[in-house]
Amino acid sequence: MKINENTLLEGPRVVLVPYSEGHVPRYHEWMKSPELQQLTASEPLTLEQEFDMQRSWREDDDKCTFIILDKQRWADGVVEEEQCMLGDVNIFLTDPTDQTLAELEIMIAEPSSRGKGLGKEVTRMMMCYGVTKLGVKKFQAKIGLDNQVSITMFKKLHFQEVSVCQVFKEVTLELVVDESFHSRLLQEVATSVQERDYRQSCSSRQQRLPQ
Repeated sequence: MKINENTLLEGPRVVLVPYSEGHVPRYHEWMKSPELQQLTASEPLTLEQEFDMQRSWREDDDKCTFIILDKQRWADGVVEEEQCMLGDVNIFLTDPTDQTLAELEIMIAEPSSRGKGLGKEVTRMMMCYGVTKLGVKKFQAKIGLDNQVSITMFKKLHFQEVSVCQVFKEVTLELVVDESFHSRLLQEVATSVQERDYRQSCSSRQQRLPQ
């Protein structure tokens, strides 16, 4: 999606940046993991296919993707951005007749970064972005039945279980963005998240990297 191609969102512990070609090799290594393939219901791709997918996510009007970075490592500016990657978060506009309905996906790919509440922080940031920039009014999350960690996290964020599909072994959870939730989300997230120009941030950071 073009709307976020130059957008950087900085939260308390993570930074969200647009998915670019420089992120693809690390992402490709992640997705060789059978565990991540199962958790994300994904098939392994070649590196060339992964680059094609990155271009699709950047260009298509129904997909909005950010790469999740470790804020401390990224802010220190001593390693390449690819080495700061923790996972990704996506919004898919799944219904062409209803652009206010969005499916939300998040993946914390680095095992050492799981169980620290980062997924919750990222999800709230992405929901706020979806509501304010994309006009989302209802979120869905489709999660494998054996992924109890993600199911629990979404329920803590007030998602409600609406259906279970035994064929695909997944549960669908939904959250409707009413006026009360909208104002509460904006108030909570807006005070802790800064939006910047990704190009300027990359330029400044590049100057600090060891030559």
